[in-house]
Amino acid sequence: TLTAPAPFADETSCQCQAPHEKLTIAQARLGTPVDRPVRVYADGIFDLFHAGHARALMQAKTLFPNSYLLVGVCSDDLTHKFKGFTVMNEAERYEALRHCRYVDEVIRDAPWTLTPEFLEKHKIDFVAHDDIPYSSAGSDDVYKHIKEAGMFVPTQRTEGISTSDIITRIVRDYDVYARRNLQRGYTAKELNVSFINEKKYRFQNQVDKMKEKVKNVEEKSKEFVYKVEEKSHDLIQKWEEKSREFIGNFLELFGPDGAWKQMFQERSGRMLQAFSPRQSPNSSPTRGRSPSRSPSPPWVINKTSPPSSPKAASASLSSMSEGDEDEK
Repeated sequence: TLTAPAPFADETSCQCQAPHEKLTIAQARLGTPVDRPVRVYADGIFDLFHAGHARALMQAKTLFPNSYLLVGVCSDDLTHKFKGFTVMNEAERYEALRHCRYVDEVIRDAPWTLTPEFLEKHKIDFVAHDDIPYSSAGSDDVYKHIKEAGMFVPTQRTEGISTSDIITRIVRDYDVYARRNLQRGYTAKELNVSFINEKKYRFQNQVDKMKEKVKNVEEKSKEFVYKVEEKSHDLIQKWEEKSREFIGNFLELFGPDGAWKQMFQERSGRMLQAFSPRQSPNSSPTRGRSPSRSPSPPWVINKTSPPSSPKAASASLSSMSEGDEDEK
């Protein structure tokens, strides 16, 4: 388990205890004893350390079954002299390499061209680099003598990413990064921005803030409208359910065959029975006159049949008087 960064070469001694005998690539691929790892060297500038650098070092580390990877990093003086100005200084570049998982040892102030003395000092078996001829320092290929000695092992470049690509992005979007850093508290002097450009960038930052606020208000408004629509949809759905339930109950109560019609018919039948008298049953015997009883005397007025007129009433009185005279 890796728990510490890779050491610097000038702060440690070579870990190889056995005599340094020259290896061929075939011997290295077959595997070496544990105490005799294959010492592979890779060098570079490693400015703005990125995934392309890491993948190249991974390939160099895994070229052989048992390998020890030394990485040489050129100083600022050499780099500015032969290649150009860097974004990161040498101390930052050294430290970046120490924290790459594939690196076993970092060599500071590495030479631009590898000499036999340097190779012997660090007991280097093979040099790993991409196979594209690297012309620099008046040479068409600085690795030409390494290839001729049979010590060169090629690696593959990662397409789509390089230090130059990253710098190109920054230059292309310079205004965006300048505005961002001004907003984060950097001064115009630190960013080498003129007074007019500073005011322009700050004004653009204010405009962007206003746009962001308007955008947030629009998003919140859309969210509010969506919630209202969702609530209204729920209310309409509940209203439809309640209305259907109300209509069903109404039809069940007041429909053609509803409970209210049956109840009304029952009550109307009871009222008709209450208002109409009951008829005597057909089996009841008819009352006849009792033979023992004498007919009612003529003077007894039948209460149930009153005289229909005054003349009839006087006639009945006269007949009653004549009957009395007869009896006398």
